[in-house]
Amino acid sequence: MCIIPRYVAINDGARMSSETIMIHAGLAERPRRSRWPARLDLLQSISGLLLVLFMFGHMFFVSSILFGETAMWTITKLFEGYFFFGKSYPWLVSCIVGAVALLFVMHAMLAMRKFPINFRQWRTIRAHAKVMRHEDSTLWVWQAYTGFLLFFLASAHLYQMFFWPHEIGPYASADRVWSDGLWPFYIAALLAVELHGGIGLYRLAIKWGWPNAPRAALRKVKWALTGFFLVLGLLSLGAYMKIGHAHRDHVGERYTPAWAAEQDAQREGRQ
Repeated sequence: MCIIPRYVAINDGARMSSETIMIHAGLAERPRRSRWPARLDLLQSISGLLLVLFMFGHMFFVSSILFGETAMWTITKLFEGYFFFGKSYPWLVSCIVGAVALLFVMHAMLAMRKFPINFRQWRTIRAHAKVMRHEDSTLWVWQAYTGFLLFFLASAHLYQMFFWPHEIGPYASADRVWSDGLWPFYIAALLAVELHGGIGLYRLAIKWGWPNAPRAALRKVKWALTGFFLVLGLLSLGAYMKIGHAHRDHVGERYTPAWAAEQDAQREGRQ
């Protein structure tokens, strides 16, 4: 092993420090090991997992319309604090949406570190995936596609829910889907978010080794979850379209169960 002395003599009798030699040799310019890439990867994984869990919960809340208008109204009012405060506060929904939006922006910024930065890199990735025919690489490409779409689709949806939380409900949501003609938007958003989230969850399991199962088994679970939520989402969207079509002549009218309308009338009478 060669040991660099602290001071080295040169031809004219002067002495040069080992640190100076390393600088002149370019050795001091070598990048130092940093823990930040690993920390950012961990943050990306955590934020992605939280968004996937929110996506699952959101789909179950939205699909409450399959059990009728009253069921969907109950879920909506629950988030507005109606059953806790005796009155609806839509701004509570805005707070939840705002937190999700911040998490979404953070996850998107962290994910952009791994996106191809030019067309040449993108073409190289596509060529490798096509030649190798490696399923996980192909899934990553689709995750990148859907992630790009969600920059626009999810942002638009979150913006709408943040500023107009009072426009969530059986009739209001159905009118938005049918009378406002947004059902193509929701189909595109459904496909993008379910594919992106399902692939992301699968890649998290592979990356962190939990659960410890063969990749083939994890892929089956991934496609089962994606298929389940796609079917659930399409059925829910169909229910909103059906209600919106029937309600097309009364756009702007809001649904309230008879018992809730009676309670609200009594409360206003006492005041």
